[in-house]
Amino acid sequence: MKPNKLVTFLIVAVGLLILPLLLQNGGNAWVRIVDMALLYVLLALGLNIVVGYAGLLDLGYVAFFAVGAYLAALLGSPHLADAFPFIAANFPNGLHLPIWAIIPVAAAIAGLFGVILGAPTLKLRGDYLAIVTLGFGEIIRVFLNNLDRPINLTNGPKGINQIDSIKFFGFDLGKNYEVFGFAVNSVSMYYYLFLVLVIVSVVICHRLENSRIGRAWMAIREDEIAAKAMGINTRNLKLLAFGMGATFGGVSGAMFASFQGFVSPESFSLMESVMIVAMVVLGGIGHLPGVILGALLLAALPEVLRHVAGPLQAMTDGRLDSAILRQLLIALAMITIMLMRPRGLWPSPEHGKSGKGALDTDTKAVNPINS
Repeated sequence: MKPNKLVTFLIVAVGLLILPLLLQNGGNAWVRIVDMALLYVLLALGLNIVVGYAGLLDLGYVAFFAVGAYLAALLGSPHLADAFPFIAANFPNGLHLPIWAIIPVAAAIAGLFGVILGAPTLKLRGDYLAIVTLGFGEIIRVFLNNLDRPINLTNGPKGINQIDSIKFFGFDLGKNYEVFGFAVNSVSMYYYLFLVLVIVSVVICHRLENSRIGRAWMAIREDEIAAKAMGINTRNLKLLAFGMGATFGGVSGAMFASFQGFVSPESFSLMESVMIVAMVVLGGIGHLPGVILGALLLAALPEVLRHVAGPLQAMTDGRLDSAILRQLLIALAMITIMLMRPRGLWPSPEHGKSGKGALDTDTKAVNPINS
């Protein structure tokens, strides 16, 4: 690694480590915003596998987020003991499985749901694929809203509470600690966990992008017919993309449930899916730094605009609803950015190369004598 890059890397690493310690001086709310932004980065990285690498438009990605969250809620709360007598007989206080068991289960079940979604959509493309995946996300939300009878599995619109916080070797992230004389709040402890998960996810995505599987996904994205003619098994690779992307959503959902301590169907609406897709598109489809930037901006922007919408509402004597005004400001900001940067804030350098350069390369390959 070059000295300049090493210095930059060290500065960024130190900044990320001390960020929550600085923010918590202004209250836990700012640290919670950063925590949720990191969870959205996880979701955006997972969706980027489906949309950015494989070129499959998925508008129901929030369904996998919901599956992971509800699995963590069921396995880490007293709800199952209250709903099922045979579980109460063996586990009176509920299952309360450790996080080491919950994360693999959430990832596996979400991945299975991803394959289930991908199987009937293998021959669909473009708008048709988007409509089917959108319907899948809404079906999951409707099920979560109504699976409180005849057997109370999800507790319906009331949601599930009393979800365990994350514990590592007896170290409870739901409690405040003091480390080397510094007070570290619970939300800051979750920040470090989410940061580690984001770093691991970035490494996985980077390795996937440069692997044979990643190059095959990109071949399918550019021209599926040509990829199939070259011997690529498009069916299996599409299913793998849906499954891999869904596992990221499942893990993120499990973290969300443990972090919040409560889940309900309202957290997994269609607007959440739209926002996650917007993060990937706004940052730069298929480019990891761009996806991370887009997720951080769109996750933090609504919270920042809360402080702008309030004064604007006061200027109109309360005639404008602050929530609606905030959504309007977010939409205007996104439209402005996309008009100025149509390929995203940080697009991949491999996209948008000049046609002349590509034509020259092809000519040299076909007629190397003249070149």
